[in-house]
Amino acid sequence: MPIDTSMTPVDEWEEALSDVGELTPEVVQQIVSIHGDRGIRAIEAVSERRVKKYRDFTVVVGHTEEYVVEDDGCTCKDAAYNLEADDPTALCWHALAVRIARTLDAVDRHDMWYSEVREFL
Repeated sequence: MPIDTSMTPVDEWEEALSDVGELTPEVVQQIVSIHGDRGIRAIEAVSERRVKKYRDFTVVVGHTEEYVVEDDGCTCKDAAYNLEADDPTALCWHALAVRIARTLDAVDRHDMWYSEVREFL
């Protein structure tokens, strides 16, 4: 069987996570070895149920702000200034948290518009 060279390291840990259905020590090690501290922070956010899905956006609740994540893009400064656009493993911890939470079906879903909720924050 030929090796699939089109898979990125992110695809590999995401597939492994999907296969086992939980954050096993092996999958956590994969994530952390690729993403370092960003991976650790993402795993913490998922375990604390800080990934929220609204009708219009997916939001990750940080310690001081909330960040909108769409298609691996994020409104945080890390994504804007520190990540290499041509590196498929370069994701901020908010985007990583969304990927992990979606794979584990651990997204906290809200049947409301985030744009309306945001007005109250």
